Amino acid sequence: MQIKGRGTGTNPNNRFNSNSLEPDVFSDILDENENILKTQFIPTHPKTILNKIVSEDIPFSYSLNPYQGCEHGCIYCYARPSHNYWGYSSGLDFEQKILVKQNVIGLLTQQLQNVKWKAVPIALSGNTDCYQPAEAKFKITRAILETMYKFRHPVSIITKNQLILRDLDILKKLNEHNLISVAISITTLDKNLQRILEPRTATPDNRFKILRILKENGIPTICMMAPIIPGLTDHEIINIAKKSAKYGANALGYSLIRLNQDLDILFSDWLDHHMPAKKDKIINQIKSIRNGKLSATISENRMKGQGKISEIIAEQIKLARKLYFPENKKIILNTELHKDYKSDQLSLF
Repeated sequence: MQIKGRGTGTNPNNRFNSNSLEPDVFSDILDENENILKTQFIPTHPKTILNKIVSEDIPFSYSLNPYQGCEHGCIYCYARPSHNYWGYSSGLDFEQKILVKQNVIGLLTQQLQNVKWKAVPIALSGNTDCYQPAEAKFKITRAILETMYKFRHPVSIITKNQLILRDLDILKKLNEHNLISVAISITTLDKNLQRILEPRTATPDNRFKILRILKENGIPTICMMAPIIPGLTDHEIINIAKKSAKYGANALGYSLIRLNQDLDILFSDWLDHHMPAKKDKIINQIKSIRNGKLSATISENRMKGQGKISEIIAEQIKLARKLYFPENKKIILNTELHKDYKSDQLSLF
């Protein structure tokens, strides 16, 4: 089942739950305005807020996610199965049941004040988008950025929502001290594809608008093609790179789709509904970069893939960087100011 404005209308069983869910006999006649289809915001109070990253293929050491679940509804999202840990499905639950971490700022402040803490860039968000629609209501991401500025601590952001421009004032303050970088996720130039692939995200045009405005304000940006989907979006690599460079991106990154856990069920169902004629081609090309599977582990080069098609994609990225991002330098943020801030505070005692 598909629901307008959602990535999926199905709820695969939670892999940690021995009980299976059967569809309600009335589910096919429920009005879309019923409460069951509305987004639910669920308050949570976690004990820790920073996630230490130990994966060698991820270029940051810590991430912070103010929300669990994501109303953007991107059908391919690798974070969907993480909703199982909270007792929910990776399907519609992931888009509809948003966990709001209400004690983020207190926990973050404790961490940044800790004398043992050594500053490294903290990534917003490693799992779900920190500027998803919930942020307009709760403003936790803005409070995080204000806290980072207070402690002169470096932070990086990845998003596909133009809500980030609301916080341009604090981004500019952070940038004055080289404490911020922003990656804008751009998967396609096709507005019609974007609407069904990533239903509640900013349009492609608005993502380029973000790049332009951040560039005008001197804030370093990255165009992140994530994920590239063989057979569906890989033909757009050069055009996305060219347009991103035109609008001000400083660098180009990418990763390939991986359908971990029950994402294979969700993505297959999505293809059945939206593009059945292309389904076999897309599935087979994904398998070709995943050694005959649909997912991959770190040792199986989960970010860049394997095989001929992944090699062709890598060559296109290489060409795009040569043509449009000849420097493509890694953005290095300032970690020294936080150490100075803590020293100054300790001197008050």
